[in-house]
Amino acid sequence: MPSYDYFCEANGQTVEVEHPMSKKLQFWAEVCFYAQIPMGDTDPEAPVKIVIKKAPGMAVPTFNSELKNLGFTKLEKRDDGVYENMTATGDEKRYMKRGDPTSLPNFKDKIED
Repeated sequence: MPSYDYFCEANGQTVEVEHPMSKKLQFWAEVCFYAQIPMGDTDPEAPVKIVIKKAPGMAVPTFNSELKNLGFTKLEKRDDGVYENMTATGDEKRYMKRGDPTSLPNFKDKIED
């Protein structure tokens, strides 16, 4: 169930509440009910406003060429102990094999201080 932050001007409190998306809380009493907190001295009909939070991060598919341009190395497993370097550049080998240090990506060229 999604969570929302509600602010009450009457008491200056912001409360995080979980409730269905179809429900819109308008009063302090509703916020207290869903948050399972005492109302205190605040008027139960005091209006509340939803606080807009920063949008959550989203994962966006990225092409191998974009990863390569940003300096990332993407390895995909092909066999037991064999990985394909999808972002190989320059003299890097396309396949990285267990036990073969010459097949490792050149991290020193990709990582900067």
